[in-house]
Amino acid sequence: MKKTIQAPIAKKVSKELKIHDDLRIDNYYWLNEKENPEVIDYLNAENAYTKDVMQHTEVFQNELFEEMKGRIKEDDSTVPYKLNGYWYITKYEAGKDYPIYIRRKENLDAEDEILFDCNDMAKDHAYFNLGGISISPDNTLAAFSTDVVSRRQYTIKVKNLQTGVIYTDEIINTTGSVTWANDNKTLFYAMKDEVTLRSHKIFKHKLHTDSKTDTEVFHEADETFNTFVYKTKSKKYIVIGSSSTLSSEYRILNADTPDEAFKIFQKRTKDLEYNIAHYKDSFYIISNCDGATNFKLLKTNEQTTEKEYWHDVIPHRKNVLIEDIEIFKTHLVINERENGLNNLRIMSWDGEEDYCLQFNSKTYMAYLGNNPDFDSDVMRYGFNSLTSPSAVIDYNFKTKQNKIKKEQQVLGGKFKKENYKSERIWAIARDGVKVPISIVYKKGIKLDGSSPLLQYAYGSYGSTIDPSFSSIRLSLLDRGFIYAISHVRGGEYLGRAWYENGKLLTKSNTFHDFIDCSKHLIKQKYTSNKHLYAYGGSAGGLLMGAIINKNPELYNGVLAAVPFVDVVTTMLDDTIPLTTGEYDEWGNPNDVKYYNYMKSYSPYDNVEAKAYPNMLVTTGLHDSQVQYWEPAKWIAKLRDLKTDTNKLLLHTDMDSGHGGASGRFESLKEVAMEYAFLLDLEGIHG
Repeated sequence: MKKTIQAPIAKKVSKELKIHDDLRIDNYYWLNEKENPEVIDYLNAENAYTKDVMQHTEVFQNELFEEMKGRIKEDDSTVPYKLNGYWYITKYEAGKDYPIYIRRKENLDAEDEILFDCNDMAKDHAYFNLGGISISPDNTLAAFSTDVVSRRQYTIKVKNLQTGVIYTDEIINTTGSVTWANDNKTLFYAMKDEVTLRSHKIFKHKLHTDSKTDTEVFHEADETFNTFVYKTKSKKYIVIGSSSTLSSEYRILNADTPDEAFKIFQKRTKDLEYNIAHYKDSFYIISNCDGATNFKLLKTNEQTTEKEYWHDVIPHRKNVLIEDIEIFKTHLVINERENGLNNLRIMSWDGEEDYCLQFNSKTYMAYLGNNPDFDSDVMRYGFNSLTSPSAVIDYNFKTKQNKIKKEQQVLGGKFKKENYKSERIWAIARDGVKVPISIVYKKGIKLDGSSPLLQYAYGSYGSTIDPSFSSIRLSLLDRGFIYAISHVRGGEYLGRAWYENGKLLTKSNTFHDFIDCSKHLIKQKYTSNKHLYAYGGSAGGLLMGAIINKNPELYNGVLAAVPFVDVVTTMLDDTIPLTTGEYDEWGNPNDVKYYNYMKSYSPYDNVEAKAYPNMLVTTGLHDSQVQYWEPAKWIAKLRDLKTDTNKLLLHTDMDSGHGGASGRFESLKEVAMEYAFLLDLEGIHG
């Protein structure tokens, strides 16, 4: 019998961290020394240990990978959309990992014009991502951006679409987004701070000039804000935006006169959030002004943009959250959320029509699609649910008819939507609040507590996790797993207040909601603690760390992807990407009130000598969002203190960052490993 190699034991180097007269000892602080060969050796040792422990599942992992890959149509393409006289399409070819971007002039029968073949562009790189493509107003040039490290620092270049020549213009360390002025020679872009990676400056670049001579047009000096630039759908304005968690500010400039100065739309005010869209001689504004917690829609003349001139179009409603709008020549479409579910509300500019599209499902996801054509009579939107594959649908304002342009194909011949059941149930949290849970499973499984269940949540930044379809997830459902999404506080599933009650000094509601949902799922016999598994990534990984410190006995296993677990130390280090911009989400620990609260739940700081569930933790060496050392330190401390013999595994992707591998199918290998880990714990190997 093969002898399993020993789990790596990270050395301890005592580091004293003192603030507010409180002393913390961090024995694994040294793991943040990325250039230290000992750190790389330790990560490689953890990878070797994980590979060894999981070796008996490698054949099964490959089967899962091929199974998941086999459901995806390899020779696939997106639904074409029209912009400025061209139809744009993204296609994939069989056997290739990356997309090919093409366009056709005027009609869909025209010849393909290949803009970018990412398979060729990626062939010399372990990681590759085409960040964005921006076509010049005269259709002859494409500004594009690439990242070959996976740290979200993009290099911008310009390609002549008539000759195929890539110009010598090169702009490094950007967000990847590019905006053309209407003169076809002026570009606006956001630069990142090289240390913190915060997007902090907007520059103007003139074609065929050295980027070192680019003009800085805006500097966002407030370290809690990020800045960005875009063009309105009307093509009339270049817009510079600045946003923090709780405030926003915009500057506007006529796109015909890129060398003039930007004008402030409405200066930033504490707790005032707003977004703007342009139509005819007016701006439409989504804002939380005047106590509109769930936001309202307002309007103002383009000459008088200050808040004092705004007036209501759709007043604030306590139970309806306005998420987004889309402006067309004849209609305004509002994406609203009520009781957790999306509505697409359609209003004609002449005031004759005001109605919502109807969706016959108890739990679903509906959203505005790509609608760049201002003059169109057709609105494109997307729809899917836990049991229904994603559909791209065109709705005609005149005929009131839907036309399904494409429905996601699930290959392999086994999938039939009627074989699965979805439902939405409500758990009562410890403070009496009802928390929704979206559930899907294959019909016929027993709801007697014996079924394995994977419970997922995120619960931060007001990010809503909608109940969407996943063909990959079928590999769990078809093997008897139930999948549940807990819509915990910290997201915006039930409106803005749902977010406000899961952040800062109410962050513990996020953790308690998840745990109380777990208890409810067990009580209702969807599963038991012997078969319950939890999964979360990034800030959802923080959630995983918190719940296993509080109630480890509820879970047989946990998956934590790129987990944000060393909260206090990270939030005290303002050189780390994202930190200062996160103060409105987590609090600033330089303030003792927030320090103490943060320390009370920080997963790394609260690891204890007790039994923990089986765990698989994943990270990326180049992650710019959650640094690799957070999960590495967490694993080291858990391994030192935990009293059980359960599995504790760390897998570090040495080539990628926060989003994982870049190839279309390469990321499925990590999913296959995660699924094999769960299924192995259930004794399922085929």
